[in-house]
Amino acid sequence: MVTGMVLTAMPIGEYDKRITLLTLERGKITAFARGARRPNSQLLAACNPFSFGQFEVYEGRTSYNVVRAEISSHFTEVTGSLDATYYGFYFLEMADYFAQENGDEREMLKLLYQSLRALSDSRYDKQLVRAIFELKMLVLQGIYPNMFSCQKCGKKEELQFFSLQRAGMVCRDCREGENGRRLDGSTIYTMQYIIATEISKLFTFAVSAEVLKELTEVLEAYRNKYVAHNFKSEQFLDI
Repeated sequence: MVTGMVLTAMPIGEYDKRITLLTLERGKITAFARGARRPNSQLLAACNPFSFGQFEVYEGRTSYNVVRAEISSHFTEVTGSLDATYYGFYFLEMADYFAQENGDEREMLKLLYQSLRALSDSRYDKQLVRAIFELKMLVLQGIYPNMFSCQKCGKKEELQFFSLQRAGMVCRDCREGENGRRLDGSTIYTMQYIIATEISKLFTFAVSAEVLKELTEVLEAYRNKYVAHNFKSEQFLDI
């Protein structure tokens, strides 16, 4: 028995499905659900993207097989809203890209679960939820920007400029000759908070429209430079 979430689901043959699961116990795994597309199958609703719960699997020669599932959440609040669905599939795709087969992905699953819960709550700005998810995902992969000290001299005070080339902040004294972007202090603090805070406490704040715009632009530029992948579902977020 594993606890996890369905990231992808693909029809196989006439009645079966092949799903990708992000699990607490075994990281990302591929599993086949025999007969999951039959109208009377107990796996019919369990093997759709966003389904979170417990899956009884047994290991075959090249993949796992799902024989039973107990779903605790289908995240219907996400799938019931077109905008939230677009963001949700983007989160699933990013998790699928970064997760490792049979690796320790407990923190990633926690981030994905908490981010989808935030998407389900109309009080949260979806663009902010996306920014938090993206930056924390980069943290989990160890490729996040250094927002706590100058990338040239190491000083921790008077950090004002973000250098894409140096993957982090540059202080006022070292700014000369750098092609950096001056950031609002609130944007710097927001990024520091996301990087340093545990996942369960991430979705507890709001920011101004100006800070959100700057945060979004910085993360987009950073991700385009340091993540060598184009996410197909991202194109729907700008429609």
